[in-house]
Amino acid sequence: MASALLTTNLPDLTLISRGKVRDIYATSSEDRLLFVATDRISVYDVILKNGIPGKGKLLTGISLFWFRKLRHIVPNHLITVDIDEMPEEVKQYRDQLEGRTMLVKKAKVIPIEVIVRGYLTGSAWGEYKKFGTMHGIRLREGMVESEKLDEPVVTPSTKAEQGAHDENISPQKAAQLIGEELYTRVAGIALDLYMTAAAHALLCGLILADTKFEFGLVPSSNGPEELILVDEMLTPDSSRYWPLAGYSQGNHSQVSTSSMCGII
Repeated sequence: MASALLTTNLPDLTLISRGKVRDIYATSSEDRLLFVATDRISVYDVILKNGIPGKGKLLTGISLFWFRKLRHIVPNHLITVDIDEMPEEVKQYRDQLEGRTMLVKKAKVIPIEVIVRGYLTGSAWGEYKKFGTMHGIRLREGMVESEKLDEPVVTPSTKAEQGAHDENISPQKAAQLIGEELYTRVAGIALDLYMTAAAHALLCGLILADTKFEFGLVPSSNGPEELILVDEMLTPDSSRYWPLAGYSQGNHSQVSTSSMCGII
């Protein structure tokens, strides 16, 4: 079995950031970035010493599937995953990058994470037990863990620096941070994305309990900046999937099928 790729080594490229899972590099094009999904594991925003061989390739493949399937709802930052179509300085690192890298548009990232929840679980369940709310939103009484919400709800959070924890915030707070008009747009798009993806997941025998989306702005030839989807999309790192078979509300042992957080 191949060893896990925990850290990329691309000396002819400029490393911009090394995140929980992804390494991001500048390219010779000012408006293009290289996203590389490593095999690192992040649990509660802490990077573990060991990785999972091939994890980055799996994440990239899943994102690619969803970027293509849902691009009719919102444009995304993906340009290509074909290394032969990438800048010359990237091609020399094919052995590290094959199957785990995306050339993407450089965007001005909107500083919130747009989480859509269809079920009461995770940190939302913890808040509900204490206060009867979810991100400050009042829910009906008597709900149990893993119960399906009456309708999907957008529950934003802040984007924390590496090593820090994202903070759940109310929709009102998110609107204050990025502007009410922009928040209304991203929230509406996120709901459309979630509902379309959740319906497809059910056909595959999976429940999409919740997921997060990130958005950015890029220059547009028409004048106003264009809103696009950035980062990853609907992977097990950013989403909570449950097997449909055997699902029952109130079963707190139900966790993401690929989430180390659930195991811990």
